[in-house]
Amino acid sequence: MAVVHIDNLTPGMVLSRNVCDRSGRMLLPAGAELTEKHFSIFRMWGVLEVEVVGEAVAEDVETSPPLSQEIDPELLAEARAEMERLFIYNDPEHPAIKELMRICTERRASRAA
Repeated sequence: MAVVHIDNLTPGMVLSRNVCDRSGRMLLPAGAELTEKHFSIFRMWGVLEVEVVGEAVAEDVETSPPLSQEIDPELLAEARAEMERLFIYNDPEHPAIKELMRICTERRASRAA
């Protein structure tokens, strides 16, 4: 069993645990084989990670996509601070907000580079 970020999922992986949305509604049962359509559904419902079958997956795939390696750390820190100001009235622990902030931070830093 390995927890994998949805950006690192590939079609054909098999779920080891039910995938539920934030309110607990089951979206996909354990044992289901993943397809591209499932990835869209996960994004729509704010699911950022799922558990898949296989120990080897945890070694090969990172649990969260890294920010671009070529971005200057100072630019990244500035972009992160700016996003924290822009998202001040949002819950930074909500999965959808956390992912949105990550994407916005990366884009802002890469544009400033």
